[in-house]
Amino acid sequence: MKYINIISTTDPINGFNITSLKDRPHVVEGDDMNNLTIYFENRASRQTYLDMIVEQPERHMASTLSNSTADYSH
Repeated sequence: MKYINIISTTDPINGFNITSLKDRPHVVEGDDMNNLTIYFENRASRQTYLDMIVEQPERHMASTLSNSTADYSH
């Protein structure tokens, strides 16, 4: 079994490159087998990231795709 652990050291909110990871705020997305650790310049950037609304296209497909059919084929 292959585990994938990716570390991002670029703050996704402000584009700042994090050179020292010690004591930097971070978020781990994913699960134990496949995850992404995202580091942030500060707590405000982390909170902005956490507050972002994320679309979940696997739910409510009809409204997400502007498709009123139940089978999503039209």
